[in-house]
Amino acid sequence: MPLFLPTDLSETLALLADHPEARIMAGGTDLLVRLRAAGRTPGTLVCLERVAELGRIEALETATGPAVRIGAAATITDLLRSDTVRQRLPLLHRAASAFAAPTVRNAATIGGNICTASPAADTLPALHVMNASVELASRRGARILPMPHFVTGPGRTALEPDEVLTGVVVPVPRIFTIHHFEKVGQRQAMAIAVVSLTAMLAVEDGRIRDARLAWGSVGPTIVRCPEAEAILRGSRLTLTALTEAARAARRAVAPISDVRATADYRRQVAGNLLLRLADLPGRKPGS
Repeated sequence: MPLFLPTDLSETLALLADHPEARIMAGGTDLLVRLRAAGRTPGTLVCLERVAELGRIEALETATGPAVRIGAAATITDLLRSDTVRQRLPLLHRAASAFAAPTVRNAATIGGNICTASPAADTLPALHVMNASVELASRRGARILPMPHFVTGPGRTALEPDEVLTGVVVPVPRIFTIHHFEKVGQRQAMAIAVVSLTAMLAVEDGRIRDARLAWGSVGPTIVRCPEAEAILRGSRLTLTALTEAARAARRAVAPISDVRATADYRRQVAGNLLLRLADLPGRKPGS
């Protein structure tokens, strides 16, 4: 089993160009488990753990405003320890705090969570509602894709064989006053989401100026519901408005039945999680 440990991005891209069959590994918390479960040998691996530039978290000023760039090899623990993430991206910080257990967070990376492309991934709904984009690089050049264009289905992405995800750029959501992440699982800890909801609301003078909503584990990819968002815009944050939005959400989701839950249960919970926002009018970013 060839194992390569590059120390910079250029070396990484050269290895991927020379070994198109290689698998990229960062923390390995998903890849190695899946290979072991399938009884397969890993084959050629290009590990990113020594590429320091892929682990950085930094604040940026872009043409459209402030943003945070998170290197693909930054671990979930890195996100939780980062003051930049906690202060500027409180929603992502909340999602990271619900991610598995500390030992897994120490190894699992944001790039791995994105590239695994699981509908139940904890970071993906937050990245979707914050309009994040991923940076991709190969020896042919670099490109940037919005999150919805990168994750194309369960376990499927737009990543080419010779490409590596180098980072994710997240615009700082400045007008939003409510940042909420919640997931329902079969147990209190180490739970894979049966359903998750990520919500950002901008509430001013008692009315919702803007709303962004995303659900996990209720479709082949992360599900947005423009109809529910439109219902909430201009409304007061009341149970009546949320109930109407919840009905729209239940129509929008497309869950499946599996060993963790039935499709009907997931559909009902997707709406119910939205109703819980009625109890959060005073929540501030990062609280």
